[in-house]
Amino acid sequence: MNWKDCLQKREAKQMKPDMEMAKSLQETSSNKAISSSELKLRPETAAAKISLSYDAVREFLESLSLKKGFKIYNHVCYTIFLKEIIKESDLAEEFDALRKIRNDVNYYGKSISLEEAQHVLTRLNALLRKIKKLS
Repeated sequence: MNWKDCLQKREAKQMKPDMEMAKSLQETSSNKAISSSELKLRPETAAAKISLSYDAVREFLESLSLKKGFKIYNHVCYTIFLKEIIKESDLAEEFDALRKIRNDVNYYGKSISLEEAQHVLTRLNALLRKIKKLS
């Protein structure tokens, strides 16, 4: 799949840049990152912390896409957006890898050790910092 496919399948669309919505999403992203950081990492909270941190990344990506004049409707197209529009293949690969881990934990009940969870959270936080620098 590529960016052209995302547009043709209507999983993304070009639109007028929406700076107000982008700003709002950046605030929401920040709130989720703060919520994740304040939640103590325990076996019972690992999945929630990963989900909150992933959502913070995805929402910041959404704000970036809105600034560039695109509305994206699925997580795979955010990967393609990073790779083809923003020209950040390494960030795209990292986002996609973390998306798959988050999906395994959220949707397929994959258990994750505290050590693994901490590693994933560290990667998500690093990715968020790098994406923020693009904005």
